[in-house]
Amino acid sequence: MKLSTIPLRYVSELNPPVRFDEFEEESELTFLPMDRVKNGYFIPNADKFSKCAASYTAFADGDIIMAKVTPCFENGNIAVAENLVGGKGFGSSELFVIRAQTILPRFLFYYLQSSHFKQEGMASMTGAGGLKRVAPEVLRTHHIPVFAPETQRRIAAYLDAETAQMDALVAEKEQMLKLLEEKRAAQISHAVTRGLNPRAPLKPSALPWLGDIPKHWDLQRSKWLLKERDERSETGEEEMLTVSHLTGVTPRSEKDVNMFEAETNEGYKLVSPDQLVINTLWAWMGAMGVAQHEGIVSPAYHVYRIMPELLPEYVDYLVRTEAFKAEVIRFSKGVWSSRLRLYPEGLHEVWLPVPPLEEQRAIVAHLSAERERTAGLEAALRDSIQLLQERRRALITAAVTGQLTDML
Repeated sequence: MKLSTIPLRYVSELNPPVRFDEFEEESELTFLPMDRVKNGYFIPNADKFSKCAASYTAFADGDIIMAKVTPCFENGNIAVAENLVGGKGFGSSELFVIRAQTILPRFLFYYLQSSHFKQEGMASMTGAGGLKRVAPEVLRTHHIPVFAPETQRRIAAYLDAETAQMDALVAEKEQMLKLLEEKRAAQISHAVTRGLNPRAPLKPSALPWLGDIPKHWDLQRSKWLLKERDERSETGEEEMLTVSHLTGVTPRSEKDVNMFEAETNEGYKLVSPDQLVINTLWAWMGAMGVAQHEGIVSPAYHVYRIMPELLPEYVDYLVRTEAFKAEVIRFSKGVWSSRLRLYPEGLHEVWLPVPPLEEQRAIVAHLSAERERTAGLEAALRDSIQLLQERRRALITAAVTGQLTDML
């Protein structure tokens, strides 16, 4: 039997007005930047009412908040605003606020996660590259199936129970991945700053970020080991490389995200394999690494040739440790922590440990072997998480479109 449908604007209100007359400037309210809104929930956060500008999106207890910008919309960044500090809050301007009127809020929350709605939302997106947004008109014109209130309650209750089990399994697997990543990070940090021989005599480095290092290791300023390279592409046709704190230096073509692209890449900086690339804007987050491919990067990045005293693979491990990241922050420029910039003169103030080349090779081989040993388990965990998330989306879509009503 074909279900009757009704436009969303008849059962909900988009970006409804929220009054704040009762609050003083020092009142605490929930404040949600985009990164606080996750897949089905939000991470609690608060700030003073005086800091919440008119450009933010306002919401109240019971409202649904949903990302409208790519890739957050596709990733399912949506939550019900519940237990808000002060009962009301502000969030990113990249959030839609949807208030259920003649429909059960929990049912609407699930429907907005269905593939039926998501596909129409993605098709409506306008904008360039990573700045694409869902058209607000979709929240008014999209047709939603009509169910009796009791059927909506049964569907929502069923999905509450089923998705909770799936979410718990995903959380367990994500925790296992996190533990593996933490263990690997600790192994890397120890190997590149202490070596592989636990009985090697140590000496003070006089550097807080390094502590004691093996007695036979050298210390040198990065000014002597990392030489800036500033050669530009004449055509801009080389492979575009990206630099992130998660993956280091990788070809943009391998990234499964929408990214802003300039009209021309002419004048971008050339990169060769085994050269260090630092994302100047995000170095404070650890966005740096050694390239494995020929390519180009933004003119705002910095590229460095690595002197023969250091193996590029060793440098790649070293610069992506938490300790090194904290050290370069000391020499970055900027007023706010999120606006720090790492320029060559700052990087060149950092002192680096320099093990003998043979020992560097042994460290790299050891860490590569450890990475290979856990790679299979990590891949299996990620595949399992993806499968659970796909099943979750399929279950929600089937339930809110009436395919499971006979089972409820």
